[in-house]
Amino acid sequence: MTRPSGRSSARLTRRVAPGIHRLEHAYVNCYLIEGSDGITIVDAAFPATWPILQRALLALNRQPSDVKALVLTHAHFDHLGFARRVHEDWGVPVWAHGKEEYIAEHPYRYAHERSRLLYPIRRPSVVPVLATMARAGALNVRGVRGLHLFEPGDVLDVPGKPRVVFSPGHTFGHSALHLEASDAVLTGDALVTFDPYTGAVGPHIVAGAATADSAQALRSLGALEETNATIVLPGHGPAWTTGIASAVSAARAAGPS
Repeated sequence: MTRPSGRSSARLTRRVAPGIHRLEHAYVNCYLIEGSDGITIVDAAFPATWPILQRALLALNRQPSDVKALVLTHAHFDHLGFARRVHEDWGVPVWAHGKEEYIAEHPYRYAHERSRLLYPIRRPSVVPVLATMARAGALNVRGVRGLHLFEPGDVLDVPGKPRVVFSPGHTFGHSALHLEASDAVLTGDALVTFDPYTGAVGPHIVAGAATADSAQALRSLGALEETNATIVLPGHGPAWTTGIASAVSAARAAGPS
């Protein structure tokens, strides 16, 4: 498995699963879920992703009025980037677990196990990755208030009707999304196939630089595995198409970093 593209020009990959498109920008993935009643966006990357999102909608023959919801797997700054714009400019509701409310308002105040400063020193190969993220606005993300809250197991009344798979550890309210009709699970940062902090490829939990509780994150892999989804769509890195069970097995074997 190769490292994802870090190009400032984003990549729209259509139909990574039935009815789901992936928008990759600066090593972060957003997903556009198409339903008969419109579009649900999952995660919001960076501020500089905002105009890229609009071009992606045009490429899909869609417009802003088709966007009915933004669902956050969690509220870290690299998944919150254009959330405030889509909420204020387009009037789109932003959904998340209640334990993400504080981070959503304060994107740089979040629990993590290890110093974020040590990773670029120990792994200089990730410096270009972090620099690309910074150029995309990683240091200038504005918080958002007034979230629509969901609970574990909820089937959200938004296009695609995703089911919430509570998967805490990366953050305390982290939630993946299972789309049974698409045979896909959007894992957010509960399981990634590229770790921006270490440069590791293949299924992992995210490094302690950005994870609140790695032991809990490893336990939460069981909730992802229970979806039995074939297609795994992570918050960072390419899709994993040989099933969630094999992805979870690999992430457990890799362990924390």
